[in-house]
Amino acid sequence: MRTAIKVEEISKEMCERLLSDLEKARRPVLKALKTTLDNTKYDHKVGYLTPAGKMVATELNVSSVKKMSRAIFILEIMLRNVETGGVNTKREIYYMAKGEVKHNSSLRPLDFQDQDESDSVIDFICELLECYREDMNCYANDRGGQTYSQQLVVTETMPDGTKAEVDLSSLGTTPFQPRNRPQALKLKAKKKIDFCVIVESEGTANTLQANGFTKRNPCILMGAQGVPSNAVRGWAKLIQDQLRIPMYFFGDLDAYTLQNIFRTLKAGSAASLLRNSDFSAPDVKFLGVLPTDIKKWDLPDYAVKEHDVQEARALKKAVDALGNDPFFKDKRNKGLSAILHWLVENKRRCEQQAYFSVNPRDPQMPEKIIIEKIKKGDYV
Repeated sequence: MRTAIKVEEISKEMCERLLSDLEKARRPVLKALKTTLDNTKYDHKVGYLTPAGKMVATELNVSSVKKMSRAIFILEIMLRNVETGGVNTKREIYYMAKGEVKHNSSLRPLDFQDQDESDSVIDFICELLECYREDMNCYANDRGGQTYSQQLVVTETMPDGTKAEVDLSSLGTTPFQPRNRPQALKLKAKKKIDFCVIVESEGTANTLQANGFTKRNPCILMGAQGVPSNAVRGWAKLIQDQLRIPMYFFGDLDAYTLQNIFRTLKAGSAASLLRNSDFSAPDVKFLGVLPTDIKKWDLPDYAVKEHDVQEARALKKAVDALGNDPFFKDKRNKGLSAILHWLVENKRRCEQQAYFSVNPRDPQMPEKIIIEKIKKGDYV
């Protein structure tokens, strides 16, 4: 894990530099890490996307004065949290900023119309300081991956040094859910754990569990809730690093899932370049749905609606990814690129829930398919 960033010192140095430039009648310039695809590189030995070294310079002028002023405004609020030990979510910081504006009319030009605007400023600050939100006591809302297992025991070391132990087999129908903030967790297996399956749809993961998946298989079953949050990504990495068990992702066969969900889980994203080292699970394999599954299991697939804005955008991004994304261009990921090519060429999609149609009278059928695919190495 990375070492803690001294955000107070870095912030003070940056602000002193800005003030010095203003006093000398020079235009201040803020330089931030460029978090776009053209500033990413991928090395399979590392396993996740890393920065290629490009920076974005924002010089004080008429068009940038609001952006820079807002950054200093929000930075002050966040540093106050660091100083006092206060903790807030992004949404709370948005309302704290609104409150400051309400009580100080001179700040009115910096007001935010919606939370997306303040969120982007928080992200900009983190890119400037090259730090995590958590370094500034700012957290997303808790949204971890609901996890089931009959073998897994999680021990958390609390801030006061005490320890809390959770045996997942003792939770009944209640899942274990890690927090979307740093936790000191130690994982151990009561008995041998054969594998971990991360399911794109939390609902499908819950259904598999309700049908007895973890009772019949010595495994870990996790729901990813669509695009994985940092809690899901960090939890997957923790399982990978501490337990060293095979890990598989079970999700839809479509361009969006492959690029935005699976790639983010496995190798991170351009938007989170600063975080990928701690929030990626490079060992996870794509279990399906695979193109070959459609014919083998006679799965109901359907044509992509090209007139649908969202689906058309996903296909366009897929074409771009094949040509420009270093993850999909890497030879080690040619199997995943082949799936993306298939999706672009055939313009078909198939959802993970299609497994339930193979034999509707057998509720264990999706489990049987998943286990067969794992045993036969039918994954990418």
